Amino acid sequence: MAEVPDAASIDRRVLPPPDPSFHGEIRTAFADSSPDFPEPLKPPAGAPNVLLVMGDDIGFGHMSAFGGPARTPVFDRLARHGLSYTNFHTTPVCAASRAALLTGRNSHAVGMGSVPEASAGFPGYNASVPRSAATVLEILRLNGYATAWIGKTHLTPMHEITAAGPFDRWPMGMGAEYFYGFFGPGVSQWHPPLWENGTPLEPPRTPEEGYHLEADMADRTIGWIQRQKSIQPDKPWIAYYAPNGHKPPVGVPKEWIEKYRGEFDDGYDVLRDRIIARQKELGIVSADTELSPWPEALPSWDELSDKDRLVGARWMEVFCGAVEHTDHQVGRIVEAVDQLGELENTLVIFIAGDNGPTPEGGLHGAMNKLTYFNGLTESLDDLVERLDEFGGPTSHGCYPAAWAYATSTPYTYGKMVTSGGGCSTAVVMSWPTGITDRGIFRRQFHHLIDVTPTILEVVGVPEPTQVNGIDQMPMHGVSMAYTFDDATAPDRHTTQYFELTGSRAIYRDGWWAGTRHGLDGVTAAAKQVVPFDEDAWELYDLRNDFGHATNLAAQHPERLAELQALFDHEARTYNVYPMVNNAFELLTAKRPRLVSGNRATYSAGTIRLPEDGVIDIKNRSFSVIADVDNPDGDAEGMLATMGGETGGFAFYVLEGTPTFQYNWLGKEHYTITSTEALPKGPSTIRFDFAYDGGGPGKGGTGTLRLDGQAVGNGRIDRTVPVYFSTDDTFDVGEDWGTPISPAYKPPFRFTGTLKAVTIEAQ
Repeated sequence: MAEVPDAASIDRRVLPPPDPSFHGEIRTAFADSSPDFPEPLKPPAGAPNVLLVMGDDIGFGHMSAFGGPARTPVFDRLARHGLSYTNFHTTPVCAASRAALLTGRNSHAVGMGSVPEASAGFPGYNASVPRSAATVLEILRLNGYATAWIGKTHLTPMHEITAAGPFDRWPMGMGAEYFYGFFGPGVSQWHPPLWENGTPLEPPRTPEEGYHLEADMADRTIGWIQRQKSIQPDKPWIAYYAPNGHKPPVGVPKEWIEKYRGEFDDGYDVLRDRIIARQKELGIVSADTELSPWPEALPSWDELSDKDRLVGARWMEVFCGAVEHTDHQVGRIVEAVDQLGELENTLVIFIAGDNGPTPEGGLHGAMNKLTYFNGLTESLDDLVERLDEFGGPTSHGCYPAAWAYATSTPYTYGKMVTSGGGCSTAVVMSWPTGITDRGIFRRQFHHLIDVTPTILEVVGVPEPTQVNGIDQMPMHGVSMAYTFDDATAPDRHTTQYFELTGSRAIYRDGWWAGTRHGLDGVTAAAKQVVPFDEDAWELYDLRNDFGHATNLAAQHPERLAELQALFDHEARTYNVYPMVNNAFELLTAKRPRLVSGNRATYSAGTIRLPEDGVIDIKNRSFSVIADVDNPDGDAEGMLATMGGETGGFAFYVLEGTPTFQYNWLGKEHYTITSTEALPKGPSTIRFDFAYDGGGPGKGGTGTLRLDGQAVGNGRIDRTVPVYFSTDDTFDVGEDWGTPISPAYKPPFRFTGTLKAVTIEAQ
């Protein structure tokens, strides 16, 4: 009989390894032969479970273990039982950070220089993670792990988010054996567009029945882990848990908001002072650390009106309640692992945020985050009127930018800006079996691209050179495991670039140089943009100035020039070029869609198509045509809808009357109703919109037609120029998201026969 190879002798750099040879013995008779079944590749002996958690838009100074105002007992407990990384960095935006985290490569190098909604046809921005950059989930799956991805994805090209696939860049195609979550950048916690593996789902309960997405996600994660240990108790697992209830649209049960009532009435200037004082007390920063200068575009607390103070303080109560609620759900998962007796040999990595806190709320905050991306400022009076709705099921909003930046302390700025506040977060790691230090800080510079190499080293498997027949791009990160036993070990990650929409920075051996490229930190567009080579750069010596408080560009022009040249080298190496001036250049760029041309026909039951996956009707004339049969004369329901409460349109029959309704960012609703009832039998219902032209977001005239005859018309004075929604989708024959208006209640399925819906655009 041939000798059976030991698992340790298998070359794990090539995944999967070649099919094993038969090592039994075959004779003429079955009774005289020796069987041998092929064995799957198993993880190294003693390999730990991995619970990888990354939050969304949470700043460096928000968690209580890092001096912040949100009470996060689970994060804090993990810090006490493990290590806290105080010099850890991210990219400036969520999808880029998630690509860096899961692949161990720089985001532009894997096509995710921005977000899928803002993809462009260049290698650094196509939102298509290549097969040459296998994720940590795929690598561990092929090494014998059970794998799950629960929560946010945001790594799939928009035109590929359909029930028909392709699924290569879905979680299942990127290594997750089980997926439960959503694809957008931020979704309603009350009405999320859920998917389980490749199947769209409606939430199992309504908000009135107590539904909340993060509690649901924690339930699913706990259930999956329990099943794994019940069915395959010796098989280790990795669960990637990606919550975002604290990201716009911020949503959290009211009792969590009430816990913070009145705590922020003295304002964000005082809050910054409290945070840095606490950080010094805890040892997060040194006693001589100074606050980074406050952005010029943001007023001080004393300059605000009473209404601004009221709105901002309430939003901050919501924000902190949501962060604590996320922490609580992570705690439920950790407790479940502990009850299974698995926590001792589980590596828990809790990354507070994927980038800094977001400025999407602008100066005053917002009830609809889509107003920010469409260039609209919401009325402060309207916000005051809806104060009690903040964070609830009808809220799709965000806290003001000043409050966000306060949680970046000691830095300032946040998401989208390549600054300390935009590209830093709090991180804790706990692994009782392998990390003996408890409650100790680690000061080494590290980045999200270091997490996957760390997990591989801890598990005991090498970085693969080939995965599924594809040669692999070398990982750009370094393992952080060298820090586990040595708090004073020299840094191994010594160079790192950062870039988003022309805002850029470079780190090298304790020095940080960067430019915001006109971003004021409040608006989505760049202001006073100059050519890239004329940007004003700043320079900081982080060895003596952790908070980026003192700009040394004038004192050290030679060092600044060296770092600028280094940024250019890194940018050319990792596909950063070409850069854009602002987010709108990418958001309005042409990108692939599911259909070519300006006409597409859809059947009933077509649901959950993303906005970028269908014909774009914005800023031009369009038609929506529905061929129906009303066999009993009483049919009603949804024909087609795009978007929801944040903006969009609905084309439906209500009480026998064809109706077209347009929602302008939740601010104005335009309804055009037929003067004739839908007749019995087959009919064609058509809505034509004649756009006025003259630029984006203008109005036009709408006309309803029934079997070719005009039966209603009216004005739509303003239209949405950029995006209707980041979570509601295009649905035919029913509405699977939030309603366009209170006129109907989803799903509002059409009760007749809907033969087809056609969208045409000029």
